[in-house]
Amino acid sequence: MDMHGTSPIASQLPQPSLLSIDTRRAGVSFETDDEPLSPVACLYQDIYILVVMGLCAPIDIRDFRAALEATLVQHPRFCSIRVMTPNPRWFRTVVNLDDHVIVPGLDRTISSVNYDELLEDYLTSLSTLPMDNSKPLWEVHVLDFPTSEAAASLVFRIHHAIGDGMSLISLFVACSQSATDLKPKVLLSSQPSRRKRPIGGLLPRPARSAGVLAFITWALSCALFAWNSVVDFGRVLALPLLGDPHTVFTGVNGVEFRRKRFVSRSLSLVDVKHVKNALNCTVNDVLLGVASAALSRYYFRKLGDHAGNKGCVCVRLAVLVNMRPTAGIQKLDNLMDPHTHHDAKWGNRIGYMILPFHITSHEDPLEYVRQAKKTADRKKNSLEAIFTQKIAEIGTKMLGAKVSGPIFHRFASNITVTSSNMTGPIEQLELFGNKVVYIAPTIYGHPSALTIHWHSYIDTIRVVLAVDDEQFPDSHELLDDFVEALKIIRDSS
Repeated sequence: MDMHGTSPIASQLPQPSLLSIDTRRAGVSFETDDEPLSPVACLYQDIYILVVMGLCAPIDIRDFRAALEATLVQHPRFCSIRVMTPNPRWFRTVVNLDDHVIVPGLDRTISSVNYDELLEDYLTSLSTLPMDNSKPLWEVHVLDFPTSEAAASLVFRIHHAIGDGMSLISLFVACSQSATDLKPKVLLSSQPSRRKRPIGGLLPRPARSAGVLAFITWALSCALFAWNSVVDFGRVLALPLLGDPHTVFTGVNGVEFRRKRFVSRSLSLVDVKHVKNALNCTVNDVLLGVASAALSRYYFRKLGDHAGNKGCVCVRLAVLVNMRPTAGIQKLDNLMDPHTHHDAKWGNRIGYMILPFHITSHEDPLEYVRQAKKTADRKKNSLEAIFTQKIAEIGTKMLGAKVSGPIFHRFASNITVTSSNMTGPIEQLELFGNKVVYIAPTIYGHPSALTIHWHSYIDTIRVVLAVDDEQFPDSHELLDDFVEALKIIRDSS
């Protein structure tokens, strides 16, 4: 597929004529609008974010392009190219929508087309296509055909250097708010709380009136917090030297360049919250437990009789952590405000927690969630997420992307599974006037054969798996394991 609208599905078919929109803005001085590239953006050489949005109605391409011009294209990152030498920076340029809005041709006379498979194959084909670095690093693929879940689909392919998942979801929410002409709806889900999140699990210092016992308890908790942080810091530094045991989930060398398949399913957020309340834990704990149960089901089924002497296998799972001071979807104005604190701005503000992840069999399905809660609570009582964020930033500043890139690639290669969980809107979005049925975000281009994304939307939570297409030919069976794992855990609670 070239960058001017040719489809990987049907490049030989004629393309629909598209409205040409001139996006040049008079009086703009590109030289003065340059912004330096952040260290993390320098590290993300070939990592891309895919966001699939199912829509309630077919897409009017002219209206859609006009809406893009009025919203997305106005954002500084979406009208800039990434210049790596001599000084890494974002360089403002002119956006030609024909380079970014891609409408694949489709022969609608074929009656036997399975549109669900067509969408899935299209997404898979995108994982093999490079992006033109001489243009702003984003595309929107308009798939105006119905699937079992939606009347049409939009696929946003965005370079990870532009921003992290929370930045992009906040931008999409802002676009939905400006979709109506006069009275924008307040569709934002979880407005970020004004109260800053505590650092790790550190307890606040008790008042003097609380007494000596309270102070001793606090001092001991601080000592434990410090010890956990030192241990986790040491384990992070040892990552390049210590690999995980080989399992069916372990990626091969060069897995980041191999074709990925993306499969997803909507699960009941009500069921997840039921388990959460029953076990007095968090939604993240439940999802981590479901992932452990699902991967264990898949692992023991694949190994069959050969799994008898492998009662429990422990690998590592990297959980992405939003490092902004407030949780949840952010207001776009706050993200773009130049006076906003560095850690709360637009961009890649993420750290990592490296969790021990057990592939095992429990007689009580709830034990998966209990173990997940125990592991997560221990990791929260540490500065590990802050360490990993700062190591990436400082290491790249000191060594440069060419030196630090291979080092951090080695870090990531020794982690078996990557996972992320994002909180989405609790009310239905109308993106450019078209109601959104589901949102399915994922990433590819990093050295992992299996990546799990969770994204909540209204009363559902979408599980999205990005897998090595050759290594996981039964990716739908793996997805079914997630559905069945949640059902079994829900019924047991």
